[in-house]
Amino acid sequence: MTIASYSAHRQDFPAARWRADFPLLQRSVRGQPLAYLDNAATTQKPQAVIDAEARYYREINANIHRGVHWLSEQATAAHEGARERVRSFLNARETAEIIFVRGTTEAINLVAQSYGRANLGPGDEVLITGLEHHSNIVPWQLLCAQTGAVLKVAHIDDTGSVRMDEFRRLLGGRTRLVAVAHVSNALGTINPVHEMIDLAHAQGVPVLVDGAQAVAHTPVDVQALDCDFYAFSGHKLYAPTGIGALYGRRALLEAMPPWQGGGDMIRTVSFEGSTWNDLPFKFEAGTPDIAGAIGLGAAIEYLSEVGLEAVAAYEHELLVYGTALLQEIPGLRMIGTAAHKAAILSFVIDGLHAHDIGTVLDTEGVAIRAGHHCAMPVMEHFGVPATARASLAFYNTREDLDRLAQALRRAVEMFVR
Repeated sequence: MTIASYSAHRQDFPAARWRADFPLLQRSVRGQPLAYLDNAATTQKPQAVIDAEARYYREINANIHRGVHWLSEQATAAHEGARERVRSFLNARETAEIIFVRGTTEAINLVAQSYGRANLGPGDEVLITGLEHHSNIVPWQLLCAQTGAVLKVAHIDDTGSVRMDEFRRLLGGRTRLVAVAHVSNALGTINPVHEMIDLAHAQGVPVLVDGAQAVAHTPVDVQALDCDFYAFSGHKLYAPTGIGALYGRRALLEAMPPWQGGGDMIRTVSFEGSTWNDLPFKFEAGTPDIAGAIGLGAAIEYLSEVGLEAVAAYEHELLVYGTALLQEIPGLRMIGTAAHKAAILSFVIDGLHAHDIGTVLDTEGVAIRAGHHCAMPVMEHFGVPATARASLAFYNTREDLDRLAQALRRAVEMFVR
């Protein structure tokens, strides 16, 4: 979705109704109602997801794929049903293109160590942007150290937008892979991934999109994007921790070697050698997080009921409202002012360290993140060691943002004036 299309989905979004589905949001923290504004780190879980995971352990707990008993058949069906939900959620062509992983970090490492080590050599280049979080930087640094490849970075401007002139210039004859965030976790910038993919494909270069901060906030269609890999984490999508998915184009996955060895990823094993299972199991060694996958499927089903188009429109309204509120705080400076943003408010206040801001807000029952957000190069660009970050979800309300602003004024009064 684009900002221009938000109004088409404008409706009276029943945030309070959905909020009631989240047990943790009903509790008090430090004697105050909880205003949870740390959703870029992890989201809270609706009762439907908690129930789905508990139901697996309570009713059908068994290992999958190879058992011949009823419980194993039930668990396998639930696990593979979750894979189908992920396929439909991303609009992938087939479930063979959906690999369950622990999260975005593992998905990117899988591509780096499997696709990267098989296809990159000395002097080849991986192109990323200056917006990336560490999980989309360090795996490529490790790959470059192993292969002799070179990491190239298209830097950002002072709004927090990628300099597309630099991106085009760096996309050259030695580029072998582009890896870009869909949405910046530190700033909320929405990258022009369609344009980036088109530019890369014009040079015959595959593209990995890091969707960790996008999938809970905007519809994603990997066929429409025409990306080659798409990675996301379940816990930022209202699902359990320790589960995520990697979409990969079948032709690429078929050609890639396994990256981990063990049970279920093999077809045959002998001491002379082994052969590999079909997709997607070739990349899923060992017993997977069965309950987590089932929980992920339940989260996708729940989010589909809420409606991602409505979520995107509502969160954009919250972003506009919150930005206006925070700009009235004395000494506050927004970090990240890109024209296209997801609902992340990252800021600094003159005379106040981000950790002090976070501590004061915590005493008011307002939970935000303070730090470098695993994006130290972004902090370096803006010349700050850390920012305070309020990141929104569809269960947040204007009242949450009012409380954020009120607590920030209190912090300014305590430490600055």
